[in-house]
Amino acid sequence: MNAQDNYDYERIRKSARTRESVRKAVTYFFLTLWGLVVLFPFYWMILTSVKSYSSYNSEYVPKLFTSDPTLQNYFDAFTAVPLARYFLNTILFTVVTTALMLAVIVLAAYAFARLNFRGKAFTFTVFLSLMMIPNELVIITNFVTITNWGLRNSYMGLILPSVTSVFYIYLLKENFEQVPDELYKAAKVDGTSDLKYLFKVMLPICKPTVVTVTILKVIECWNSYVWPRLITDDENYFLVSNGIQEIRENGFGRENIPAMMAAVVVISVPLIILFLIFHKKIMEGVSRGGTKG
Repeated sequence: MNAQDNYDYERIRKSARTRESVRKAVTYFFLTLWGLVVLFPFYWMILTSVKSYSSYNSEYVPKLFTSDPTLQNYFDAFTAVPLARYFLNTILFTVVTTALMLAVIVLAAYAFARLNFRGKAFTFTVFLSLMMIPNELVIITNFVTITNWGLRNSYMGLILPSVTSVFYIYLLKENFEQVPDELYKAAKVDGTSDLKYLFKVMLPICKPTVVTVTILKVIECWNSYVWPRLITDDENYFLVSNGIQEIRENGFGRENIPAMMAAVVVISVPLIILFLIFHKKIMEGVSRGGTKG
């Protein structure tokens, strides 16, 4: 390779590096811009929550900062309405519902993935077809059933309709089927029962997906609004999502936006922390559940 060839090679390399640097700079610029757009509502929520009522109402043009922040709104959020009780109700509802759902979907997914029984394919097809039913129709059916059973304004009425999920069964079944059949056959040769194989082999291998399903269910329960609002009118059974509406109607009133934002921040923080801690496991579990082979 002569000097001219070396010069041309270096020039091409520099040009390629320049194009790559420009491409990365443009990509990061738009990612940063999009990140600011996504995070701005959270910033505005927190900013509003630390403004006093008078300061907020005196702003004819909304300001992006405040010179006199206050935490009084957070104190008011726990005194105007029994927000602490709403938190305890939500924690109880979330823990019990998630635990019961895991018991149901793990056993169902294992049965569809590993056990052979007559009508398995047809039954699973029927299960999947349930995902096509509009949620509004399911809510109406559940409401009539729970009302006829006399379970309105009770934890049982809140929990029962949420103890299973066709989508989570499908997700976990797909993950279970990725475990080699040889492990199951070897376990059966050793005399291992199906339940023991499930808890000792399948669940440890599929732990990322199980963790993902658990976290997603916790988020779903924490954000539940329509069903709890429909089935309960006793504030002793209100969840935090319903508590926001109660705060708006009977707590601060519709005008005290800073206090409302403080309550929303308090309710949102647990989910934000949960997602920040487990977001990698959520992505890993979803990708494992949707990949065959």
